[in-house]
Amino acid sequence: MSDVDDTRREFRPALVPTLLTVALMPVLIGLGVWQLSRYEYKTGLEQAYAASGAEPVAADAVSADDRDRFRPVTARGRYDSERQFLIDNMVSRGRNGFLVITPFRLDSGGLLLVNRGWIAQDARRRPAADIAVGEGTRRIEGRVGRLPVAGLDLGGGDGAAGAWPSVRQFPDIPELSAALSHPVAPWVLLLAPEAADGFRREWEPGGMPASRHLGYAVQWFALAAALAVIYVVVNVRRRPQAASGNE
Repeated sequence: MSDVDDTRREFRPALVPTLLTVALMPVLIGLGVWQLSRYEYKTGLEQAYAASGAEPVAADAVSADDRDRFRPVTARGRYDSERQFLIDNMVSRGRNGFLVITPFRLDSGGLLLVNRGWIAQDARRRPAADIAVGEGTRRIEGRVGRLPVAGLDLGGGDGAAGAWPSVRQFPDIPELSAALSHPVAPWVLLLAPEAADGFRREWEPGGMPASRHLGYAVQWFALAAALAVIYVVVNVRRRPQAASGNE
């Protein structure tokens, strides 16, 4: 007689692996789909940034819609150094700090918010350097931007009313306009990296590049595929064949 493998394999799912797979699979796939949507969104922002044109336009000619986002812009007026905003919980190169938002009164009479860049916090959660700026008339350049939006509210903003500079936690335009008791433009000027009186400025359209979102999507889908393979492997069992009686 020759040795013959008289076992068969069959798929017999156990309860616990099945419940875990049913719970985890939609989460992994959902995260992958979400990262793909972020990839598409960021790709659009990067394309808009690249196609925003080289010639700056006057601040008064800028609209608040997406057509002007990242557009080079120029403004003439003077800073209001006495009433500045510090947006808290801004991380740059692993350090916590603030974005410095300074009102800029245009010669035409309007009020514009200027993002002068990132500055580190000291041990007392104050700016590590002086944020004062001269209030003489000047011409500034930058790009049309927006205020940062919170992915997760970490707390720690909104200092005492009437205290300047005013520490804020992911404010919107109406909130800052109310604090200044004056209407402001519905967009923010991202001060050009080479401009004077700014801090660290590493402007990128949307923060994380689109390629990184695509990489994360691939990782989530790969984990979903690995989970499916593991589920099948752990639930395939050997089943001996019944004895035939002929030996």
